[in-house]
Amino acid sequence: VQLQASGGGWVQTGDSLRLSCASSGRPVGGYAVSWFRQAPGKEREFVAGSSWSGAQILYADSVEGRFTISRDYGKSTQYLDMKDLKPEDTAVYYCAADIKSPTLSSYVYPYEYWGQGTLVTVSS
Repeated sequence: VQLQASGGGWVQTGDSLRLSCASSGRPVGGYAVSWFRQAPGKEREFVAGSSWSGAQILYADSVEGRFTISRDYGKSTQYLDMKDLKPEDTAVYYCAADIKSPTLSSYVYPYEYWGQGTLVTVSS
């Protein structure tokens, strides 16, 4: 699985932004895709994730109600719609695919495939 993340940029507090994650090389059966982020000097943290079917969706408490994860199966693309952005949302955002786990995970280790990351900067 190859992942290509895009859509990051510089925005102001309260603005919205959409991140995209284009995937290719999908294995039979599909896979879960999640978004993580890593701020300078901090560990990579889970932001949001979706199982292949979309039946299971998880959000970090810090983004619940502000971020929405979705998929366009025809385009093999996953999206992270972010609204009401805050300075603490500033980070490099990564999309990641887990093709083995039976359930959606919010931990880093099950995700074998990662996009290159896209930087989101929110100014106050």
